[in-house]
Amino acid sequence: MSTVKECLEEMMKIDGAMAVSIVDATSGFMLGSEGKGLDLEFASAGNTELYHTKQKIMSVLGINEKVEDFLIELESQIHILYPIAHLKDVFVYFVMKKDGGTLALARRGVRTATAELAI
Repeated sequence: MSTVKECLEEMMKIDGAMAVSIVDATSGFMLGSEGKGLDLEFASAGNTELYHTKQKIMSVLGINEKVEDFLIELESQIHILYPIAHLKDVFVYFVMKKDGGTLALARRGVRTATAELAI
C-alpha cells in the first residue's frame, strides 16, 4: 500500500509532469497535491463538477461502464482526470506539458502510481 504523499511524488516523476492532485469527488477537496503553475485547489474543485456531470450524462444515456479517464488537451498542456477504481469517488487530476512527455506513458504512470493507494 502507498500513501497519498508517496503516490503524488511518484506521479511527479512522470516525464512532463507539472502538477497533480488527488481529489475527493464527494466534496471537491484535495487529499493532497504536488507541483506548481496553476491553482490546484480551484482546478480540483472545478474538475469535480466535470466528474459528476459526466457520470450523470452516462446514467441518462444508459451507459453502464466505468470511466477510465477524462482527457483535456490544450495547446501546451494535457490534463488527465483519472478515477481511482478501487477508491470510491476519488480521482487524480494530473497536468503535464504537452511537449514534455508522452500521453500513453503518463496514463500508464498515473495508473501504476495509484494501484496501491490507500486512504
